[in-house]
Parts: sequence; structure tokens; C-alpha cells
Amino acid sequence: MSLSMLPLSYCTNVHPGTTLDAVLTGLNTHTRTARNLVGRRIAAGLWLAAPVIDELIRQPQGIARLRDELIASDLVCYTLNAFPYGNFHDVRVKEQVYLPDWSEPRRRLYTLHCAQVLSQLLPVGTEGSISTVPLAFKPAARPDDFEERCIVQLLALAEDLDHLHDESGQVIRLAIEPEPCCLLETTPETLAFFARLFAQAEERGLEDIARRHLGVCYDVCHQSVEFEDVGESIRQIAEAGIRINKVHLTCAIHLDQPGTTPSALKQLAEFVEPRYLHQAFARAVTGDIVHCVDLNRELCEEPTEEFRQASAWRVHFHVPVHAEQLGELKTTRFELRQALQAVSELLYAPHLEVETYTWGVLPGNRPASLGEGIAEELKSTQALIAEIAPAI
Repeated sequence: MSLSMLPLSYCTNVHPGTTLDAVLTGLNTHTRTARNLVGRRIAAGLWLAAPVIDELIRQPQGIARLRDELIASDLVCYTLNAFPYGNFHDVRVKEQVYLPDWSEPRRRLYTLHCAQVLSQLLPVGTEGSISTVPLAFKPAARPDDFEERCIVQLLALAEDLDHLHDESGQVIRLAIEPEPCCLLETTPETLAFFARLFAQAEERGLEDIARRHLGVCYDVCHQSVEFEDVGESIRQIAEAGIRINKVHLTCAIHLDQPGTTPSALKQLAEFVEPRYLHQAFARAVTGDIVHCVDLNRELCEEPTEEFRQASAWRVHFHVPVHAEQLGELKTTRFELRQALQAVSELLYAPHLEVETYTWGVLPGNRPASLGEGIAEELKSTQALIAEIAPAI
């Protein structure tokens, strides 16, 4: 099997947009610029926050405006990012990005409305995907029946998506995105949850619908931060019968021998910022993994004994995917090749999307415009895809 033949996607959560007008401005200013610099059609992986979705549901003519802007900019859209519900560019986002969680009907209704909008943007003959939160933030307090509540909402959404298919002819699949320090974090946790989900779906006569419409968004940065073997991880998910509906081609920060590189730790401290959560993981020489929920200056300036003696650190900070080195810091770009190779071996082709949402908080030198940075990432990623699947 080959990789997806669809135009490579870039997620628009990189620029603000809590109104339709703001979304259209972002597309026209940044995404269109990137498309022109790339020199070929690209896909806009739209992030449509809850206020935008509400606006589109209340005023359906707005969907036509959005569709017209995509056509005018020579863009296509086949995937949405419904992970951030509210303002993803607020002063402080952090753990609030996981709210509402999947136990709440609001999360299901928002996701369904996203699917209804996407069904009207999809090119003819193209299936759609929607990425979403990994149930909840792990440190948050939860009732004993929390997972059961999530399963009820997810199976209800699967039925909703099945009805939408009947009504529109469009197949749209949910892609649950494991992330560090979330309820679905590691590959084993993801496998175990989907086993329970599908078992309950079978009991309710919904297994076929659940397997068709519910799957994973595999974010390479996230599993790299966990020090997982991403190629093996992808194979395990596929072998378990869990569909990978979307792959985020992303890179994290990597630091070797932090205890002997104080200048690198000093540079890492520059990545401490107040908006997004940047989970930090360390691998001890024994292979044990320890973590800190959010990168902070204290960790960089006076690491704990476990972190100081670790053989390597990785930090959940989405850095430009074309960069192998950022000053004294490395990136996990080398993991992208392993991930794409494993994805190319699947019996279907998941949607591929670059999702570097952190350009606005990235320290150091930046390109002259956001569109230029996006274009560099897309060209670099397309070249990597072409090496693995030359026919594309």
C-alpha cells in the first residue's frame, strides 16, 4: 500500500480564529501564502472552534463562504481538528484544552456539528476525519464511572456519524489523539481502551459502526515524547484492528545527556511559555521513564536527580518539522521516517497532516511570515514522503 494521495494537509490551529471572519482571514493571509510558496495544492486542516461551529450551524450560508474561500485559494479540506474546543490562542490554554472532556455531551455535540460542516466541504469521493481529545487530562479529578460515560458518548457519536453517512453519502471518522499525561497516553493504554470500547459496542450491536467510525489520530511527536518505538506502535495499533484515521506529522524537542550540557538546558529554558502545556519526559539509563507535567524554569535550572542523570529528555513542544537541530537542542525529526514507513505498510491510507501550532510562541529567529514557515515544513515533509513512496 502507498501513502495518501491527497494533498498534504496543514492544521490551521496555528493562527487565531474564533469567528468565521477570522478563520477566512487566516486562510487568505497564511494558508494561501503557503500554498503559493509550495507551488502545488495543499489541504487546510481546519480548526473551527466552538463559537465558529455555532456560527456556521446558525447561519449555513457561512459554510458556502468557507467553501468558496477554499476554492479561491486552491485549497482542499478533508480533515478538521476538533481537539481545541475554545480559544486555542488565549493567554493561557494549558490543561484547559482538554475541556470539555469526552464524558460531556457538549463534546459529542460539538464534534457532530464539526462533522456536519465537514460533510459540506469534502471533495467528492473523499472521506473525512476529525481529531479529538484523548478522553481527558490524566491529573484531573474524575468519577469512578468516567470511562463508561466516555464510551456512551463515543458510541452515540458513532451512530450519529453513521446517520450522517446515510443522509449525505459522506464517510467521516473520529480520530482520538493520544497525548502525554492524558487518559489515553501510551500505546498500551490506547489498545486497552479500544478493546473495552469495541467490546461494549459489540454488546450493544454497534461493533461494525464503532469500528468504521472510531479510531486514532497518531501524533508522532506525542508518542516520540513517550520514548516509544513509533513504527512498532503504529503496527500494534493496526494489528489490534484499530483504524488510524489521521497521522499528525510533528516533531518534539530532544536533548541528549542533559546533566552534562548546561548550555543546552539554558536554551531549553527559553521554550518555557505561559500558553501551552509542554510535558517533559526523561529516560533513565535503566530505561525507566519519568516525567514533569509542564516544562518550567526550575526543571531546566535545577533538575531533579532523576532528570539530571537521565540519558535523554524529550519535550512536547511542536517544533518545525524540517528542523533536525535548534541550536544545541535536537528534534525528533528522525522519527518521522519510521512513522511514515509504518503507515505506508497499512492496508489503507490515513490522512497526513503537519500540525506545528506553536509558531507564535517559538523562541529565537522565525521566518519573515507564518506562511513561509508553513511552506518550508510542507516542502520538507513532501520530500520525505516522496522518498518513502516515490509514486506520490
